[in-house]
Amino acid sequence: MVTQLTLLCLPYSGASAMVYSRWRPKLPQWLRLQPVELPGRGARFGEPLHTDMRVLAMQLARELRPTLHAPYALFGHSLGALLACEMAHALRALGCPEPVALFASGTAAPSLRADYDRGFAEPKTDAELIEQLRTLNGTREEVLANEELMSLTLPILRADFQLCGKFEPVQRPLLNCPVHVLGGKADRATTEQLIGWSQETHGSFSVDMLAGGHFFIHEHEAKVLKVIKDQLERHHRRHAIAATA
Repeated sequence: MVTQLTLLCLPYSGASAMVYSRWRPKLPQWLRLQPVELPGRGARFGEPLHTDMRVLAMQLARELRPTLHAPYALFGHSLGALLACEMAHALRALGCPEPVALFASGTAAPSLRADYDRGFAEPKTDAELIEQLRTLNGTREEVLANEELMSLTLPILRADFQLCGKFEPVQRPLLNCPVHVLGGKADRATTEQLIGWSQETHGSFSVDMLAGGHFFIHEHEAKVLKVIKDQLERHHRRHAIAATA
């Protein structure tokens, strides 16, 4: 019997959890991928969108708590990284063990977001949102020009930008789990903003810089998955030994 470790994956702004579905066949048998769908998109499209990060994190933590029977890790990219961190705190507040690792990808640390999220708290027009997508180089022009598709995507993106823009750090006990940060060498998060994630934990800390811009997790998917697998393998081995002791 294989002792499994669950990898909870949080999507970036405007995305559904389905962005992680292609990872499933590329992960080892002991690592179970569990994309986390947010209200208002994908299978939860009919639910209200959130604009308060901590309220959303607690809702997701309450929903996931009954399913966390095995050791778990959290991965999030951009918005998803902030949300993954808040979920780690929310799950701890609900009496769950901390994750064996937190992976924060493609965004500034919670305490260093004043410049990174400047202007995001104010609702943007459709044209402003489309231009923002264009500057991130993650959406094809034919998609941006598709009015029907944009009419579904832009309300989600607008709420997600407010999730980040309204976020403010709070004083609280630090996490104890390792925090592993991934950054894109051509992304706008600075080295200082990425290293700032080290202030979120008493545990170990690492940074891996990959080629590419904001969507390096897709451009260099194999390297991202290798970082995740390499970091989690040691936790898997430890829990596998404990389970057979």
